[in-house]
Amino acid sequence: MSEVRRDNKGRKLWTGESQRKDGKYEYKYQDAFGIRRTVYSWKLTPADTIPKGKRNDISLREKEKQIQKELDGNLAPNGGNLTVLELVEKYVGQKRGVRHNTMANYRFVINIIKKEVFGQKRIDKVKKSDAKEWLIKLQDDGRGYSTIHSVRGVIRPAFQMAVDDDLLNKNPFEFELNTVVVNDSVTREAITRKQERAFLEFVKNDKHFCKYYDGIFILFKTGLRISKFVGLTIKDIDFENNKIIVDHQLQRTRNMEYVIEDPKTGCGTRMVPMTPEVKACFKRILEKRKPPKVEPVVQGYSGFLFLDKNDRPIVALHWEKYFQHICQKYNKIYREEMPKVTPHVCRHTFCSNMAKSGMNPKTLQYIMGHSDIGITLNTYTHLRFEDAAEEMQEMNSKFLDLVKIPDKKRVS
Repeated sequence: MSEVRRDNKGRKLWTGESQRKDGKYEYKYQDAFGIRRTVYSWKLTPADTIPKGKRNDISLREKEKQIQKELDGNLAPNGGNLTVLELVEKYVGQKRGVRHNTMANYRFVINIIKKEVFGQKRIDKVKKSDAKEWLIKLQDDGRGYSTIHSVRGVIRPAFQMAVDDDLLNKNPFEFELNTVVVNDSVTREAITRKQERAFLEFVKNDKHFCKYYDGIFILFKTGLRISKFVGLTIKDIDFENNKIIVDHQLQRTRNMEYVIEDPKTGCGTRMVPMTPEVKACFKRILEKRKPPKVEPVVQGYSGFLFLDKNDRPIVALHWEKYFQHICQKYNKIYREEMPKVTPHVCRHTFCSNMAKSGMNPKTLQYIMGHSDIGITLNTYTHLRFEDAAEEMQEMNSKFLDLVKIPDKKRVS
């Protein structure tokens, strides 16, 4: 019969428990994968006191209880000893075939986590309150809502992967973000028709910026995304049938590599009608296009409408800068400042104007390339009090015309 092992206080030690010569307790066990592991504590039970000068910790028996709970649930003890950063890197490392913009966002999030103490926290130690506190800290540190939204958009599925892999019982990031941090993001508003006319007139008459007029006019009058617009080639402009073929987009990676990508959704592939004014703009663009020494080819696509001084396709970032400089110059000249105008504001403005003009919502959804009509109606249509007042006045006039009493002379 084996001898009963006891600690230096005479207490019986359980299977796997032992006490070292320095008084520290240890517990040896096998995890769910059959790997031998050991945990330590200066306390055997919660009632024990920590020796003077030693770091406070939960008791050995409490640790054993946690381990057994994990083993009973087939969970890997200690969350597989993964830190938050390691978990996110593992999650991102399994992504294949994602767009370069998406991968850039993953890297952006990882760089944020690397700078945070939270990133070195063991995943099994992260409680829901910890997750919330960390996101609040990010906002207190000056991070915007959209950035925090991006961070959570990566870290939540990473923790869900840990749950699916039996590393955790629950996902601590399963909560509504707007209940934790303040949504201080600025909605990209459409500009008014008056502002649009003033902006286009300024560009048209400016000696330097007039060369961008046709492109900016097209953006305002077609609602094209800037990545689709810069991806247009000569073959995509069908002058005979008055339509623009939209079936790809042009991107440039951080490594200055040009790539062609499909639209986000199937609805993004479409034919956009050309008005006579837009058609005239495209014709002028082609007339002014200087034949390059060597026609650039990106994944089989060539004949891009806009090229830089090195005969490389102009990308979205170029147009963002053009708009920025135009707004800056405009606001230095005129007392009534122009709000921030970007290529995407052109898209918002086009959609809002079409909605105000009474275009069928399904038609507008098709032109915008939205997979969900809710996006068309809720995100891109910006109606103001003046719009509501004008439409109510118009409806009231129609109603009065319907109920108008006929002239007595015409009553037999």
